[in-house]
Amino acid sequence: MSELLGLAERIAGQALPGEQLEAYVARGRSTSVRAYRGEVEALTQAESAGVGVRVVVDGRQGFASAGTLDEGVIADTLAEARDNARFGEPDPWYGLAEPDGVAPPSLELYRPSVAAIPTARKVELAIELERLVTAGDPRIIGVRTASYGDGAGEAAVATSTGIAVASRATSCWLSASALAADGGETQTGHGVDVGRDLDSLDLEATAAEAVSRATRMLGARKAPSQRLTVVLEPRVTAAFLGIIGGMLSGERVLKGRSPFADRLGEEIASPLLTLVDDATDPRSLGADTHDGEGLATRRIPLIGSGVLRSFLHDTYTARRAGAVSTASAVRGYASTPAVGAHALQIEPGTRSAAEVLAEAGDGLLVQSVSGLHSGVNPVSGDFSVGVEGLRIRGGELAEPVREVTIASALQRMLRDVVAVGADLEWEHDGTAGVSLALRDVSLSGS
Repeated sequence: MSELLGLAERIAGQALPGEQLEAYVARGRSTSVRAYRGEVEALTQAESAGVGVRVVVDGRQGFASAGTLDEGVIADTLAEARDNARFGEPDPWYGLAEPDGVAPPSLELYRPSVAAIPTARKVELAIELERLVTAGDPRIIGVRTASYGDGAGEAAVATSTGIAVASRATSCWLSASALAADGGETQTGHGVDVGRDLDSLDLEATAAEAVSRATRMLGARKAPSQRLTVVLEPRVTAAFLGIIGGMLSGERVLKGRSPFADRLGEEIASPLLTLVDDATDPRSLGADTHDGEGLATRRIPLIGSGVLRSFLHDTYTARRAGAVSTASAVRGYASTPAVGAHALQIEPGTRSAAEVLAEAGDGLLVQSVSGLHSGVNPVSGDFSVGVEGLRIRGGELAEPVREVTIASALQRMLRDVVAVGADLEWEHDGTAGVSLALRDVSLSGS
């Protein structure tokens, strides 16, 4: 890691008078193994490394990147970034981040053990996962996917404005998709587990989740159209959070494409709901000590007890909005910084998943959604998405339901939260969801 930081500092140290210069250097490696019928169907091992150079001079910005850390290529990349700046459109808000006095969190996100896992062991895990899914229930007739994957990455940012930081992290994951059949009907179900290292993964639980989700959907039918209370499983809640997080970005607000613009300080959600973006939480795979511009990450309260508290900003949008950066720049070495959430999470409530179902009384438990990104209007917030899950009757799970859609607006969805679960579940993208009960949702079925 010190090697990358040294390289970034050497590049940033070449700034000319009147010029701001930033270097973002990164490298990583990943492995993915997919099993099929007891054999390896696919095994991918990849390594990547590269540098992105940003130059700001006279209100113009230039950027260039290269997929190598070769010193000669880096020199060419710097020259290209400077050349691009000459032809860039002037913008008074361009400029690199500067140290803001926020201390970086103390996080240890790198597990050396991940690098020591033999490839043979990774293959065993994928094959064993497939075997466990197959043996999980007599109605399981196949396994669509059974995969193991891991990754390790490190990055450094240095600027001529005084930033010089580096970090590294590892991750591991399991994923299975089971195919269940009964009486000529087939259903699928997915199981996923993520963590920093192999010890944090649960092979049996991942297989059992895939089996349970597939078999419990057998016999699913359309439900009649109606308005009812909907309970989102944590994974589904996390998927919606990704959409909501985008609406809270400073970039969307500045472009007039967020339904929450000009509503800071207003009550926009149920008092039960608190939403934060907290990259300082080591439980999230989105955790990091600094953002893509090198500013220290921090816990950002976006919605506090239903009140809109903040938008996400990088340095550019903060300057345009007359605000300060929330250290929400995301990027890779091949791209300039952009605003994005690192680790969105709903503050857990005090009720178990069973208690949230009991609160719903009669309704629908949603275990998966389809067409989420195409079914949501990110400007108006209106959405209509296909869902499947289980009816809730008297607070208990009942018959499976499929081929129905739910429709509402995200603004209304936030206000209609009537129960928040304590069952925080982390996803591979760094977000975390809980069981969430929403009243009076429109369901279209038979």
